[in-house]
Amino acid sequence: MADAVVVPGRRFGPGAPLPMYAGDVAEKRGAAVRRHEWTEEPPGLSEGWVRGQIEPVLAGLPGQPLLIGKSLGSLAAGLACERSLPAVWLTPLLTEPGVVSALRRATAPFLLVGGTADQAWDGPLALRVSPYVVEVPAADHGMYVPGPLIDTIAVLARIVVAIEEFLDEVGWP
Repeated sequence: MADAVVVPGRRFGPGAPLPMYAGDVAEKRGAAVRRHEWTEEPPGLSEGWVRGQIEPVLAGLPGQPLLIGKSLGSLAAGLACERSLPAVWLTPLLTEPGVVSALRRATAPFLLVGGTADQAWDGPLALRVSPYVVEVPAADHGMYVPGPLIDTIAVLARIVVAIEEFLDEVGWP
């Protein structure tokens, strides 16, 4: 059985819509999904702190689990790189040098998902580091778009489809 680890963002945990549905995609494919909860309030953008939270989770898993990280969770990109783990990075912190460096060095495939109204997103950079990119015009860091809420729900549906297609293309699991 394959494993997937959902690494949350700073504020809403693994039950927020983006990481929850991304984990559900892995679960529908037969994976055992570990939805990580931070053990304490994150101290800021600390790659070392995120590593300290996620390394023990990965140490207990066989094989090559899929990492799914939202925002702060993308600070685990170094772990994914070191362990050659496939990943889905939801609103990754492309303004953080450590994240960008890890993505540039990665040997396993990864999907990047972001919006043009997100200050942590850099579309041209995303396209340089991965062939798997979903960029949503006008979407903010929560992947909300202006207008009726149904438009944001449509973005969420688009992201779920993109994750399914990415996992199909890379043959995971």
